[in-house]
Amino acid sequence: MRDDEENRRITLAEVARKAGVSLSTVSKVLNGRQDVSPRTRSKVESLLEAHSYRRTTRAAGEAPLIEIVFHELDSVWSMELIRGVENLAKAHQASVVLTESGTRHAPAADWIEGVLQRRPIGVVLVFSSLPAEVKQQLGSRSIPFVIVDPAGDPEPDVPSVGSANWSGGVAATRHLIDLGHRRIGIITGPEDVLCSLARLDGYRSTLGMAGIDVDPALIRFGDFHVEGGQAHGLDLLGLPDRPTAIFAGSDLQALGVLEAARIRGLRVPEDLSVVGYDDVMPARWSSPALTTVHQPLRQMGEEAVQMLLRLRAGEPSVTRLELATSLVVRNSTAPPPEDPAAASAPPGGRGTA
Repeated sequence: MRDDEENRRITLAEVARKAGVSLSTVSKVLNGRQDVSPRTRSKVESLLEAHSYRRTTRAAGEAPLIEIVFHELDSVWSMELIRGVENLAKAHQASVVLTESGTRHAPAADWIEGVLQRRPIGVVLVFSSLPAEVKQQLGSRSIPFVIVDPAGDPEPDVPSVGSANWSGGVAATRHLIDLGHRRIGIITGPEDVLCSLARLDGYRSTLGMAGIDVDPALIRFGDFHVEGGQAHGLDLLGLPDRPTAIFAGSDLQALGVLEAARIRGLRVPEDLSVVGYDDVMPARWSSPALTTVHQPLRQMGEEAVQMLLRLRAGEPSVTRLELATSLVVRNSTAPPPEDPAAASAPPGGRGTA
């Protein structure tokens, strides 16, 4: 009898009684209200978790919401993910809510209050992971979440969708080696982001397999933005023994490298080859059109929603899905010049990228 009592679904009134608080206090905790002391909140959350309490689904007639959370929404990269989420949300008669919060590692502390009040049917997060207490709060409200393109290495129990970043780094570097390049620079992303390090590892591994020494002077950690690509590109192209090719860890950084080449008086691809990463729309319309690694961003958004829906339905689901990347060859890569030094004109010299 005791086991039956422990295993049956607990009511909020019983949670309130066990926690020694009022029913309204339990309701405040469930709704993410901040006017509850940390000690009381922790006690109520622990009881909800211990009894596997799951909030009932939203009332009939309420429009279902899927929330997607970024730390920044100012890039074409973000738009591709959003389109993927919207495609699947629309197919399931759900609306999409966009939220900008926190850093690339985690949403801001006040985000949880808002999401608990909005009560979406699921949350897609573009972060490395979530604090344990946030995961607990989402779980007790039956709000599943999936992390897309995690910046770090998520815990095994954290559902996530990513892409084959190491393979992408290999494909980009191998393409340049096959063209005959030996001095290959790389501008990857931030040093504390897993995808940046994976692409860099792919670059290093491919150079090693080709018998080419890795030159630390040719490695830069960028920020995935145009301005960073230009600054690091100018730096690399100002070296006495400059690279004949640069692999940029994002298309936006690659666009910055194209501008750096123009400033240095170098032609792309005659004097310098450039490879990007992501295959976002501007890569196709740059001059020259950018050779890049296609990252299936839209598909990643779609798969994240599929995973959310399976989790919400209680269906078995993999916790980690990694999608393939592929090289897209356009007009920004070619064999290296016979004499790279002769192709290095002073700033404002000749030619345009």
